[in-house]
Amino acid sequence: MRVTFCGVRGSTPSPGRPFVRYGGHTSCVALARTGQPVQLLLDAGTGMQAVSPLVDGAYDGSVLLGHLHWDHTHGMPFFAAGGRPGHRVRVLMPRQGDSGEALLQRCLSPPNFPIVPSELGRGWSFEDLDEGGFQLEGFDVLAREIPHKGGRTYGYRVSADGGSLAYLSDHSPTSVGPGPDGLGERHPAALELAAGVDVLIHDAQHRREEFPGVGYLGHASVDYAVALGVQAGVGTVVLFHHAPTRTDDEVDAMLAAAENRDVSVVAASEGLVLECVAGRPVTARSA
Repeated sequence: MRVTFCGVRGSTPSPGRPFVRYGGHTSCVALARTGQPVQLLLDAGTGMQAVSPLVDGAYDGSVLLGHLHWDHTHGMPFFAAGGRPGHRVRVLMPRQGDSGEALLQRCLSPPNFPIVPSELGRGWSFEDLDEGGFQLEGFDVLAREIPHKGGRTYGYRVSADGGSLAYLSDHSPTSVGPGPDGLGERHPAALELAAGVDVLIHDAQHRREEFPGVGYLGHASVDYAVALGVQAGVGTVVLFHHAPTRTDDEVDAMLAAAENRDVSVVAASEGLVLECVAGRPVTARSA
C-alpha cells in the first residue's frame, strides 16, 4: 500500500516561506494498492488539489471524510481530477442528523459558495457512513467514532496487500479523561484503530506544554500521539495536522523532541510517500 501525503495542516492553510518544507495545504492523504492507481482519499482539505497530478486522467475512486470541518472538505470544488470526463468520486462521511450532503451544502452553497455539492459533477455521490468494518475500493476499512469538538468524527483503520494504517487526523482524547499522563485517555476506539498497524497518522496539533490552555480546541498533543503508538505497538507514528502557525523550524524541533526508542516517529510533509509492505519496515521517500 502506497501512502502519499497531499495536505498536512490543520484548521486553515498556511501559505508563505516559513511553511514551504512541510507544506501549507490542509488534510488530504492519498492511498493506492500495490500496482494500482490512487483510489482512496482520506479527507478532502485543500491538499486535494495535489492529488490531481497523481491521477492519470479522471479520478475513479472514493473519499473518506473523518468529519465535516472546513479544513477537511474545502478541497472538493478545486479537485481537477474530479471534474475530468469519466470521473467517479464517491464521498462517505459520518452519519449524523441530516444527510451528509445536506450538511455539506450548508457551507458549499450560495451566498457562501457559487455551487452546491451536487453541481461538482455527474460522477459525484455522497453517502452517510455508520461505524463498523467494510470494503471500499479493494481496501479493508474499519470506522470508529473518536472524540473531537464540533460534529461527529471518525477515525479509520485501512488495510490492503498486507499493509495497514490508522488515521486519526482530529482527536481530542482529553475530552474523555486525562489519561495516565494528563494528555488524554488511550480509549478503546483509539486503541482498536491503532493496534499493530504499520503506520499511525495522528493529530499532533499541539505541544504538551500548551495544555490545558488549548484543550477546548479539540486536538491532541505530539506526546499523546507517540504514547498511543507505543502502547498500540505500531511501526511508525506520523505527526499530522500541524498547527497553521507552526513554522517548518518549529516542526523540526517538535520532531526532534518526539524521538522515541520504542517507535519510529516522522512528521508529515506534503509529498512524503510511505510504502507499507507486509513483512517489511515502512519505507519513506518524496513524491
